[in-house]
Amino acid sequence: MKQSPVRVPYEPVEVAEATPNRRVLSKIRTRRKVLDAARALFTERGYEAATIRDIARYAGMSTGAVFANFQDKADLFEAILMEDAEHVAELMREAAAAQGPVSERLIAVFGAGYAYYLENLPLLQATQAQSWLRPMNAELRARAASKVLLGVVADVLREGAEKGELRQEFDAKLVSELLWDTYLANYRRAVYDGWGTDTLRTRMAEQAGLVLAGLRK
Repeated sequence: MKQSPVRVPYEPVEVAEATPNRRVLSKIRTRRKVLDAARALFTERGYEAATIRDIARYAGMSTGAVFANFQDKADLFEAILMEDAEHVAELMREAAAAQGPVSERLIAVFGAGYAYYLENLPLLQATQAQSWLRPMNAELRARAASKVLLGVVADVLREGAEKGELRQEFDAKLVSELLWDTYLANYRRAVYDGWGTDTLRTRMAEQAGLVLAGLRK
């Protein structure tokens, strides 16, 4: 006599989510401490004067712990810059999402950048100084990060054209690069003339107004 197969009731198996082990968490904390220490010293002393030994001492660890996470000082400095670029990109996206005319949205975008970097102006100075000395691979990564920021500006311009504020045919990439170069150049006023965020925003509004005047119908 043929027996019927025994059916075993299905019971879902709970799969525990993978969690970082203690060693991984420790490495993450160490990397964070190194980055925070490096940011503080680069801001205080500039790039050249802040040594790996000083950064390690400030972080309360050995130089070996620093080199276990970063190849050299340039690699560490670049990691900080990439973090800043990601954070500023998020701030600019939030500013770009606001309602209003294209001119106001652009100034909100650039104003978000000014507000952030004026809190870290010595670090920005170090960034500009090192930008002429970094190797090509680091330059390409920096350009990729800048491309994201430029994309935020270009999107605002394109949306302005879609809403009829600007004429339909213009090179959004070229115009966004022109505005971005102007935005960066204004930081010299912050460094040498003591301009604050409000003054920078006002100047940027005047400069952007001249550019946008040529794009209006």
